[in-house]
Amino acid sequence: MAASNTANALRDITGTIVLAGAGKMGGAMLTGWLAGGLDPKRVAVIEPHPSDEIGALAAKGIRLNPAPNETGAVATLVVAVKPQMFGEAGPALKPFVGPSTLVVSIMAGTPIVALEKVCGGSVVRAMPNTPAAIGRGITVAVAANNVSAAQRAVADSLLRATGSVEWVDDESLMDAVTAVSGSGPAYIFLLAEELARAGVEAGLPAELATRLARETVAGSGELLHRSQETSATLRKNVTSPGGTTAAALEVLMGDGGLQPLMIRAVAAATRRSKELAK
Repeated sequence: MAASNTANALRDITGTIVLAGAGKMGGAMLTGWLAGGLDPKRVAVIEPHPSDEIGALAAKGIRLNPAPNETGAVATLVVAVKPQMFGEAGPALKPFVGPSTLVVSIMAGTPIVALEKVCGGSVVRAMPNTPAAIGRGITVAVAANNVSAAQRAVADSLLRATGSVEWVDDESLMDAVTAVSGSGPAYIFLLAEELARAGVEAGLPAELATRLARETVAGSGELLHRSQETSATLRKNVTSPGGTTAAALEVLMGDGGLQPLMIRAVAAATRRSKELAK
């Protein structure tokens, strides 16, 4: 969906939206909504420890920490609290949910059935990632059976304000989604960190090694984003037979290299996501 279409869709959303949790991810979503044209007066934020930035938005019309009887009928509740806090926070959110309320959750490892039990409403479970903070995130979402087409469109517009959105029909895929894209930015940051460390080991000054690693990872990501080629093709384009890149890739792609390590890492994150649901 183009940016202009996303903005139009945000402006077309009706009813009150309650955002529960305005930390980094919830705050990024809120910023995306307002930048896309959503009327601040239609948003209420539930956040016990609001940042200065969130507090300042109250002057623009956002309601901060209203009681349930002060919001009127809530069309959409977006749950962006930490999963480990949901046991405490969830029951306090139930009064905001009516029979026709759409509940959009971005909590890792929290299944639809748990949200239906604690909050009620029509639930969409979603997993965004941290590039949402710059509008370059990707979110995967799955809807409960009672979510209407109109509610799904609202959820799509709210999630798309921070980047791309993919929908799946099988909720069991969400644990692997969390492991690949939800946790994935940390793997990329670790790559930059370790590439810089390896540069220092090879004799580069630390500041230069850090800058080279950071810009190489960022630039390569942007090239991958803009290119129509697959990541495998882009890798091959950099690799001259018998050259320096080929020598490094023999290590990274050899026994005990990146492939088995990444498989083990994603499997570990997938298992942890399943554990969080228990």
